Amino acid sequence: MTEAEIEKENKEITRQYKELLRVSYLTLSDEDKKLIRSAFEIAVDAHKDQRRKSGEAYIFHPIAVARIVASEIGLDAVSIASALLHDVVEDTEYTLADIERLFGETVAKIVDGLTKIAHLKKDMNVSQQAENFRKMLLTLNDDVRVIIIKIADRYHNMLTMDSMPEHKQLKIASETLYIYAPLAHRIGLYNIKTELEDLSLKYTEPEVYNDILDKIEETKEEQQEYIDSFSHTIQDSLDKEGLNYTIKGRMKSIFSIRRKMKVQNVPFDEIYDKFAIRIIYKSDKANEKFLAWKIYSVVTDNFTPNPVRLRDWISSPKSTGYEALHITVMGPDAKWVEVQIRSERMHEIAEKGYAAHFKYKHGDQKEQGIEVWLNRLQEALENANTNAVDFVEEFKLNLYSKEIFVFTPQGDLKSLPKGATSLDFAFHIHSEIGLKTRGTKVNGKLVPLNTILHSGDQVEVITSEKSKPNQSWLDYATTARARSKIKSSLREEKKEIAEEGKEILRRKLKSQKISFNEDTINKMVSHFKLRTSLDLFYRIATGSIDNNQIKDFASSYSNAFISFFKNRIRRNTTPENIDKEEITAKYDQLVFGKEEEKLKYKLSQCCNPIPGDDVFGFISVNEGIKVHTKNCPNAISLQSNYAYRIIQAKWIDSSQQEFTANIKLTGIDNIGLISDLTSIISQQMHVNMRSVNFSTDGGTFSGKITVVVKNNSILIKLINNLKKINGIDKVVRL
Repeated sequence: MTEAEIEKENKEITRQYKELLRVSYLTLSDEDKKLIRSAFEIAVDAHKDQRRKSGEAYIFHPIAVARIVASEIGLDAVSIASALLHDVVEDTEYTLADIERLFGETVAKIVDGLTKIAHLKKDMNVSQQAENFRKMLLTLNDDVRVIIIKIADRYHNMLTMDSMPEHKQLKIASETLYIYAPLAHRIGLYNIKTELEDLSLKYTEPEVYNDILDKIEETKEEQQEYIDSFSHTIQDSLDKEGLNYTIKGRMKSIFSIRRKMKVQNVPFDEIYDKFAIRIIYKSDKANEKFLAWKIYSVVTDNFTPNPVRLRDWISSPKSTGYEALHITVMGPDAKWVEVQIRSERMHEIAEKGYAAHFKYKHGDQKEQGIEVWLNRLQEALENANTNAVDFVEEFKLNLYSKEIFVFTPQGDLKSLPKGATSLDFAFHIHSEIGLKTRGTKVNGKLVPLNTILHSGDQVEVITSEKSKPNQSWLDYATTARARSKIKSSLREEKKEIAEEGKEILRRKLKSQKISFNEDTINKMVSHFKLRTSLDLFYRIATGSIDNNQIKDFASSYSNAFISFFKNRIRRNTTPENIDKEEITAKYDQLVFGKEEEKLKYKLSQCCNPIPGDDVFGFISVNEGIKVHTKNCPNAISLQSNYAYRIIQAKWIDSSQQEFTANIKLTGIDNIGLISDLTSIISQQMHVNMRSVNFSTDGGTFSGKITVVVKNNSILIKLINNLKKINGIDKVVRL
C-alpha cells in the first residue's frame, strides 16, 4: 500500500472510533471512555498486520462489532471494550493474562468466553456442531454479555460475507438460522434477529430472497399510501385526546413473508398482513398503561378489531421483557392491519432488549426476564447427560416459543411456552414437584397430565412421594426443562433395574456353572446382539431375556467344540464401548394412534423414514397406511388437505414397550381378598393396573383385571403369584 493509502485508512479508523463513542446508547463517563480508548489502542496494535478477505484492515471488524454492541444493542463500556478485544487472544500475540492485567477480570472473562467459542472446530457434521453449541452456551459463565457480543460478531460477519466462497456462505448462513437468530430472539434483540434471518435467507435461498425484495420495492409506494390513509383516520381522534405520539409503518421481514408464503402455500400477492403499524407515545411511568388503553379505544372506535387477536403484553410482559399492546383491526379496503401500541420506554426495550432494562430500572426492582431465563439456561446446561443434538433441539424449543400465562392456586402468574401441558407446569414450579406429580387440576377439575394449557388457566399439582416418571411422560411434556428431567430420571431408574439384572445374571450363570466375568459378559452382549453390558442386565431384569434364552447361551458356551467354530465365525464381533453407562433406546417398532396399536404399514418413497424419525401415518386409498416423516416435502399438503386421514405414529423400543393383558380370576369371597390381590400386583411386582372389575354372588366372586406388563414372562410370574392367594380358585389370561 502507498503512504497516501495508509494515511487515508488511518483517518478512516480514527473516524470510525469517534463515531463509536458518539453513537453509544448509554452515556459514557470519562472513566468509560478511558477504558474504551485503551481497548481500541491494544486492538489496533494487535491486528496491525492483519487484513480481512475483502482486503481491508482487520481492525474495522472489531470496531464494527463494538459499534453494534454500543448503539444497536446498547451495552455498557465493559462490553464495548470486550467487543474491541474479542479476536485479540485468538488471532494475535496477546494472551488472556495480558488482557486481565490491562483491563481487569471482567473483560478478561468475557474475552475468554468469546475465544472459547471461536476455538470450536469448524467444518463438522451436525452432531459435532450441536456439541459445540452446547459448549458455546456453557461459556456464558453467568455473563450473558458473552453471547450478546457473539451475536453482534455474527451479525457483522453476515453483513460482510460477499467476498467469501459460496460453500462457506451457505454454512455460516445455515448456522445463523440454526442457533444465532433464535438466541437473539430470546434475548429480546428483535431487530438483529430479523436482520440475521433475512441475511441468512439471502445466502441459503438467493433467488427467493431477491424475488421478495424486488416485490417489496415495487409495492413500497402503495404500502406507504395505505399507512398514510390509516394514520389520517385516527390522527384527529388522537390529537383531540392531547396525546404526544408518532405513527410508523413497518414492513414485515423478507424471512417472515417467505415463511407465511410457505405455510399458507400462497404467492406474495396473497399475503395480506405484510406490514404492521406502530403507535409510539410519550408518557411517564405512572400513566403508561392508562394511555395505552386510551389509544386502543381510539383505534377501535375508528376500525373494527378482531377480538381473537388482542395481545396484552403490558399487564403480563413476555419473559424477554417485551411490553406492548397488539391489536389486529379491519383497515381501509377491508385489509387486516396489526397495530402495536407502545410507550417510548417500551419501544426502547423492544429495540434494545437487555440494555434498555438497566436504563429503566427503578430502585431495587430486580431485572426479571433475562435473569430467570439465564437461570433456566444454566440448569439445562448442567444436565449435560442428553446427547448434543437432542440438547440443542430441545433448547431451541424454548427459544422461539410463544408464551401463555397461567395462575398457581395462590394466584401467582407464571409464563409458559405455548403448547405447554399441565405436566410442564409441574416441572416449571420445581423439578422435585414435577418428578413427584401424581395428578393435575386445571380450573378445579382433575385432568390428564397431557392437557394443553391456555392463558388464564389456574393449575394445581397433586404430588405423592410414591409417584415417579414413566416412559409415557415424554409424550406428555413439551418443554425442554421437563423433558430433560424426565429423561434423566428414567435413565437413573433403568440403571437401578440393570443393577438388579446384574445380580440375577450372576446367580443364573452360577447355577449353569459358568463364571461371571468380563469375557462372559462380552460374549453374552454379542450373542444377544446388544450394544452395552447395561442393555444386557436391563433386559434380564425385565424378563426380555428369559431363562430359556440364558440356557441356550450356556449350552453353546459350554460346548467347547461348537464354541470354537462359532468364535471363528464371529471373530471380533464384540461391540465397542461395551461398558458405556447407557441403555440403548433401540427404535425398531412402529405403533399407531393413541392406543399405540401395531398395524400393517408401508414406508413412503418420498421421504424414506428410518427408525427413530418423527413420523405420521397417512391412510391411503389403495395401499393402506403409508408412513411419512413430519418434515417430508408432502407433509404440509397431506395434513392440510386430508387431515381426517392422518393417524399418529411413533417408533418404540420393543424391549421397553409395555403391553396390556386381561386376567380373569374366580374363587371364594373373603374379607381382605381384594387388598391381597392389589398388594401383590402393585407393591410386590410393581405392575400397573389399568382397570379392575369385581362382582360377588352367594359367597363366590369373579373379577377381571387389566394390567400393563413389559413381556410374557412377567405376566406368567404374576399369574402364578396370584394363584397362591388364599381363596383364589382359578387365574387365566383372557
